[in-house]
Amino acid sequence: MKIFWLRFAIFSLLWMLIILLDSNQIPLSIVSFAIALGFYFILSLRKRMLIIYLCLTGMITFHGYFLTEESLLTMQLLFFCMADAGFRLKQTRLFSYLMVTSVLSVSFLWLKDGFQLEWVLMAILLSVLILIMNAIVMERQEQNELYEQLLGEYRKLKRMNMAGEQDARLQERTKIARDIHDSVGHRLTALIMKLEMLTIQHKNKHYDELKHMAKDSLEETRQAVKALQTEQNEGIATVIHLIRKLEAESHIQVQFTLKQGILSVPLSNEKSIVLYRVIQEALTNAMRHVQTREVQVTLGKSATGDVAFEITNAIFQPKPFTFGFGLTNMRNRLKDIDGTLHVYQTENQFVVAGNIPS
Repeated sequence: MKIFWLRFAIFSLLWMLIILLDSNQIPLSIVSFAIALGFYFILSLRKRMLIIYLCLTGMITFHGYFLTEESLLTMQLLFFCMADAGFRLKQTRLFSYLMVTSVLSVSFLWLKDGFQLEWVLMAILLSVLILIMNAIVMERQEQNELYEQLLGEYRKLKRMNMAGEQDARLQERTKIARDIHDSVGHRLTALIMKLEMLTIQHKNKHYDELKHMAKDSLEETRQAVKALQTEQNEGIATVIHLIRKLEAESHIQVQFTLKQGILSVPLSNEKSIVLYRVIQEALTNAMRHVQTREVQVTLGKSATGDVAFEITNAIFQPKPFTFGFGLTNMRNRLKDIDGTLHVYQTENQFVVAGNIPS
């Protein structure tokens, strides 16, 4: 945004100098300036930019020929438009634009002041420099895109690696649980049966005590097996821990706000995973479409005792949005657990909010 306003300031300054110093029809020059500003702002949409640049150049040339007395400032404005196009147009379109603009500028000078070789050489030299600059800019953009793709692949592999480690731990825990159940559990069951027989044969209270101890041991063994077979990462605290790890991997700043009572809300493992995935997708969506590095995440407790979440990030140029794959995936995940999702944007914020039943 800062670069845009700098370019806009230079563009406006050159126009005002032309109006104040060279124009012989100031009202018409002001109207031309207003139209030129409209074209310049339309360039921000990044649609049909070559046509808009050609229209802008044609209008500047027309204005310079019919409404100004000197050609110097008009030529500087044309050269500025050529340099500005070097930052926005692709190489093939830029070459076409530079060819047309060079021909128009040389023709304008020829008709206005007569043929001047130094201006022709300057236009050629400037065109070559702009093409070189454009090649450097395009190369940097490709490098940035490649970096973002590699960073996305790294995050994906990191998550897959974490998921693989988690699955391996869960499989190991399941194996241990099965071994305990098959060995210790069966032996305790056999011991209880023998003690039951001894109790029937011999009326001795010591056998009853031993039988109760064996049953308590069997129950504790079953509880231990059940705990080993259940995933241990559950609850809001674990979700916060996972988001903090995602924040470190993604190089973003997540501002957490935890409202009173949220940490005590019971949340199953399935719902904890859904909450984590929804926040993860919202953060990814913010980085991909808004290029922001600051996101606010708020977790609270609704009036019905459910988990309420809200993820907001700043937007600079509000645009209409649709439910793409990411937002649709969020909605489906929440729908599977009877949750709700609301996505909307204001003038300066994009908001993803919803509820997860506790």
